[in-house]
Amino acid sequence: MSTTEMHELDRTIDHLRHCVGTLRSMYGDAASVTRLTNDLERLAIDAHDLDSSPPHVVHREPVKRIQIPDTPYDASMWLGIDDEGLGGLHYERG
Repeated sequence: MSTTEMHELDRTIDHLRHCVGTLRSMYGDAASVTRLTNDLERLAIDAHDLDSSPPHVVHREPVKRIQIPDTPYDASMWLGIDDEGLGGLHYERG
């Protein structure tokens, strides 16, 4: 992560910490507030780990895209096939 991204992440975690603190003052030690507090601490630990020892950047090959034409399919491809979910066709297409 770039320095800018890490600063933004730290700022966001601080903002979340403030919000969870407000919730704790409103709801006390409710189970959901405690879970949020634990999740927030785990997030802070992971962000610190990422900042202090970033993983190697993986460069991926571009994905080969397959062009799908907008033209209609050949109707003969569907002869004798039922439409799923519609109870099947009981007449000839055409």
